[in-house]
Amino acid sequence: MSTQPGFALWIFRSLRRIMRAVDVYSHKLSAEYKITSPQLLCLQTLYDDGPLTMSALAKLVQLSPSTVVGILDRLELKGLVVRERSTQDRRIVLGHITDSGRELVDTVPSLLQNRLAAGLSRLEERELIVIAQSLERIVSLLEVGDGEVAPLLEAGPIEEADISASTI
Repeated sequence: MSTQPGFALWIFRSLRRIMRAVDVYSHKLSAEYKITSPQLLCLQTLYDDGPLTMSALAKLVQLSPSTVVGILDRLELKGLVVRERSTQDRRIVLGHITDSGRELVDTVPSLLQNRLAAGLSRLEERELIVIAQSLERIVSLLEVGDGEVAPLLEAGPIEEADISASTI
């Protein structure tokens, strides 16, 4: 069964609009705060879950380990993160957010555009679940293999119990 051409075009245009909005917002973050969205995502993840190894951080943010190393190189030059060898195993390098990095995370707007965040906060939980499940389904359709998907997206089943309005 093939997708009806009208729906395929409608879906493509909607995805294109989303990608464009993300790109515009990323440029705004870069211009105003001198940080890119992927850098902010890594910084926010270290803020919330750190310290982390490069591979653990890469997995959480859905970027390749080599991309994460490059991002941390730039964040380290800005004084926002430091990398230190583990005291238990010298082969392990952990990324730590600095006080300056914490300050920046506390200052910059959300990774979600303010308009989107505000709009989502006004929706009922069941609407949020439908949106999240639909996005997860799109990601699963885009997967190439071995979980390879577009950056910033993570595939996996969403159960109603796993989602609450406060987590989105």
